[in-house]
Amino acid sequence: MGTDGRGRRRSDFSPPRTVRLRADDGTRRTAPTGDAHTAEGERLQKVLAHAGLGSRRACEVLIGQGRVTVDGAVVTEQGVRVDTARQVIHVDGRRLQLDAATVTLALNKPRKVVSAMSDPQGRRDLTEFVADSAERLYHVGRLDYETEGLLLLTNDGELAHRLTHPSFEMTKTYVCRFDCPGAFPRGLLKDLRDGVELEDGPAAADSARLIAHDGREAVVEVVLHEGRNRIVRRMFASQGHELTALVRTRIGPVQLGDLAPGATRPVVGRELGTLMAQVGL
Repeated sequence: MGTDGRGRRRSDFSPPRTVRLRADDGTRRTAPTGDAHTAEGERLQKVLAHAGLGSRRACEVLIGQGRVTVDGAVVTEQGVRVDTARQVIHVDGRRLQLDAATVTLALNKPRKVVSAMSDPQGRRDLTEFVADSAERLYHVGRLDYETEGLLLLTNDGELAHRLTHPSFEMTKTYVCRFDCPGAFPRGLLKDLRDGVELEDGPAAADSARLIAHDGREAVVEVVLHEGRNRIVRRMFASQGHELTALVRTRIGPVQLGDLAPGATRPVVGRELGTLMAQVGL
């Protein structure tokens, strides 16, 4: 215990009376501690450390550098306490998901599995891959029956809504394989980038590049932000190429990596924060 300037006793661990905040225009302002501080909450540096951002000392540095916001206000003073159940915290623009009840998983969907939690035709569906999850999870978007690769599952309704909303233009990366005897077709990659005509309107890849071609088959990587039904297969078919294999390898910042077919892994930490930031959360 110590005393303040008027001789009154105070705890050495009392939070500061004010928090320095940065306004949207980049200027700093000073606001009452109550703007960010919650007396019954956890110390901000402890929350950041538990979220995997480093030691408490390292997290104190993050705070001091003005890289942490609480409910949109930059906090630069140490000792602020926060309520993780109701306050929103960002670090370097990435939101921290601190609700333990919220789960987001990456699944490597195998071929011949429908992107649904049940199928009236009795085909394999997604329920077998989340049978051990205590939460009720929903798939974000779809992959067709023959396509494998990255699919996100979550119980965060707002995240799922934004990931599928076309206004956020979340990019998706696909590896496409097709028979290609002889020379690689001149102009195919340019045509995919410039746009091709489909029955429901034109479609263009954000990027398209050749990965491999051995004179028998070719492998092309395509990145696009549209999500129309079977759009990648239809784009190649419009140019006379039926895909023999299609794998989605990335959704925004989330990568498939070496995840085995049928396996899942949690999307957490910076990866989840970056994903949420890209859809404005």
